[in-house]
Amino acid sequence: MTIATAPSSGHPVIGILMDWQGSGSFSPRPHYAIREAYFRAVWEAGGLPIGLPLMEEALTLILAQARGVVIPGGDYPSPARWYGEHAPEEAAGEHPRTVVNERIINGLIAQDMPFLAICAGHQELAAATGGLLYWRVKDCVKGAMNHRGTVPTEACHSVMVTPGSLLHTLVGRDEIMVNSHHNEAVKHVNGGVVVSGVAGDGVIEAIEVPGKRFALGVQWHPEFGLSDADHALFAGLVGAARAA
Repeated sequence: MTIATAPSSGHPVIGILMDWQGSGSFSPRPHYAIREAYFRAVWEAGGLPIGLPLMEEALTLILAQARGVVIPGGDYPSPARWYGEHAPEEAAGEHPRTVVNERIINGLIAQDMPFLAICAGHQELAAATGGLLYWRVKDCVKGAMNHRGTVPTEACHSVMVTPGSLLHTLVGRDEIMVNSHHNEAVKHVNGGVVVSGVAGDGVIEAIEVPGKRFALGVQWHPEFGLSDADHALFAGLVGAARAA
């Protein structure tokens, strides 16, 4: 999809793609849902956050006014094709979020609109560009550490940051501490995407698209603001959006 850009402003509009649930604690009927922390993180970084529905016709118009995008985490079934020929039997068919977000992500890359992909969004970035995922990290990675911490405001493990990467430029150091709450993970990347951060057990924790204004995916949840490194990711996104 083609995405236009809007004039610059003091608080650039940052769209936050909504998660979709068929039913849940909010409503037994289909609804959008997203945690408040994403909006707060964008606002504190100087951006103007707005929620984006998973409606492609509406998204085309809304994104014409936006300067950057956050692709959030979420807990939903991923399609079997994301796991390649070794897809588990439990893998699902297409989900409303994955169908839309794959096209949105490729549109963002093609139009060079700054975006930050978080946890499930990070996995969507890898899958949308031809990469593959692990179904369960603990079962697929030998010696895997605990990647499903229960307290998002506490550090779970470290991430080794690749020198020279966008992530390294943002956080300014070779190692950072992050929270963690995921079962799946990126197995390998494709389509020009590169790895810019790994955990001590080798699990891919950050990926990015070189040559773009700001195209970054992280496996952890920086919206909780665990450290100055987390704040730097949102500040970098807003800064790139302001300059776009």
